[in-house]
Order: sequence, then structure tokens, then C-alpha cells
Amino acid sequence: MSLKSVIVTGANRGIGLEFVRQLLAATPPPKHLIATSRQASNPELDQLRAKNSALHVLTLEVKNYESFAEFAKQVEQIVGTDGVDTLINNAGILINKDLQSVTADDMIQNFEVNTVSPLILTKALLPLLKVSAANRKTAVVNVTSKIGSIDDNTSGGIYPYRTSKTALNMVSKCLAVDLKPAAIKVIAVHPGWVQTDMGGPNALINTQTSVSNMIDTIKSINDSTLGDFLNYDGKPIPN
Repeated sequence: MSLKSVIVTGANRGIGLEFVRQLLAATPPPKHLIATSRQASNPELDQLRAKNSALHVLTLEVKNYESFAEFAKQVEQIVGTDGVDTLINNAGILINKDLQSVTADDMIQNFEVNTVSPLILTKALLPLLKVSAANRKTAVVNVTSKIGSIDDNTSGGIYPYRTSKTALNMVSKCLAVDLKPAAIKVIAVHPGWVQTDMGGPNALINTQTSVSNMIDTIKSINDSTLGDFLNYDGKPIPN
């Protein structure tokens, strides 16, 4: 992967923000790095943008699907004929409900953000991904979770989040099959149990370790990994 023209959703904190930090520090850094946030202004992103002309921060509410066409136009104005070679669908939420407490609204909200949004956003950006794929390796990376593995589920519960990530893994596989003729590679990556607002302070690894490994995994994408469900270090996870 060249990581020349990159979009990272949910970049205002945690894993998404660390992706931005590490990509900007890379040698070479991306020519275009587009970070999305629900807020127009974010102190940490604003500081990074002030020091890096390659960084563009765009407002995106991932449940507002009607805004995706306009978002794609904004991206096109930034990347031009380079297109987008790496789309990292990182934005997500965790709704943790057991069988007694889960509601239909919980399920729908988690599916909207974690499953539907990555699919519809990828579809909206497909023309720009195809522009890139005509000239260089191009990929869609869906940040998923091992908790979405059916094989690994021995504890039950966490219905909204767990099932939304299981569905995202299937979306990733479908996209990998459908986009193979366009030479666009798709994988689903588990970032690990990470010390973030979502993962909590007792998580096993920090954002730096998670993201540095995921970047290496993204760079190593090839035809044998299409649609795969991978750990942050590139090892396969059973679905």
C-alpha cells in the first residue's frame, strides 16, 4: 500500500486520532490525509492540521447517509485525480446490553453506525477508490472487533455491539468479492483490546501499539487476504 491518499473516519479520538498521528509521522506521510469528526472543530486535530498541510478535517455524521454524496464531493476537491487509495472505516459505537436489557432501538442504533455506515460510505466513495485502483494498490479497511467472531463467542450478551461487528465482517467479505474486479482490496481488522474510552483503562494494549501494527497489516494486504477477518498484527481470526 502506498498510503498516499487516505481517509480515516472517527478520527477525533482514540484509535482514529492515533491513525492520524502515525500517518503524519510516516516517511513519507500521505499526500492527502482526510480525518472525519462529528464536530467541526477538535483541539487535537486542529493542532495537527495547523502543522501539516496534508491533513484535512471534514465534518461527517456517519448516520446521516444523505450527506455522503456531498462528503464525496468534498473529498474529490481535495484529492483530485489521485483518488482515494485507503479508506479506513474506523467510526463506531459500543452499546453493551444483555438479553434482559437490550431493546430494538439499541440494536438498530449499533447497526446503523457500525454496519450500515461503512457500507454506504464505501459505496459513496467508490468512484474515487476506482480512480486510485487504476494506478496503485487500493484498499478499504473496516475496523471490526474479535467480539464479533461467532467462533469466539463463549460468553453471550453484548447483543447490539457484538452482532453489528459480525455483520460488518460479512459486509467486508461481500465487498471484497464485489470489488475484486475493480482491484479494490477489502479486509476487516480487529484493533485488539485497546486502552481508549471504548476499551477502558484495563485493556491490554495502547493505541500506539494497535495502530502501528494495523498500519503494517494494511501495507501487507494482498490477494490472499481479501475479505479476511484479521487481528491487528495480521493473524487471521475465525469468523
